[in-house]
Amino acid sequence: MKVIKLAAVIDDLGNLHLDIPTELSSGTVDVVVVVNPSIPDTPQTKLYDFSDLAGCLNWRGDSVTETRNLRNEWWTLSLSDT
Repeated sequence: MKVIKLAAVIDDLGNLHLDIPTELSSGTVDVVVVVNPSIPDTPQTKLYDFSDLAGCLNWRGDSVTETRNLRNEWWTLSLSDT
């Protein structure tokens, strides 16, 4: 078994063409290809900074009861739509 690592380019149609010289004799071989995208040179920009929305909610009351009330309200509304 021989491991070969090389940089390659995928064309506009999404095809990867490999022409790899080996020291192996002619014949049938098993080929395993692992495609690992290269890290871009330019850092990806964030679409939106959500840090101003982060925080902590101080909840007073029973959150489980309120969750059940909301679920039941939504369930009742969905039944009335049918």
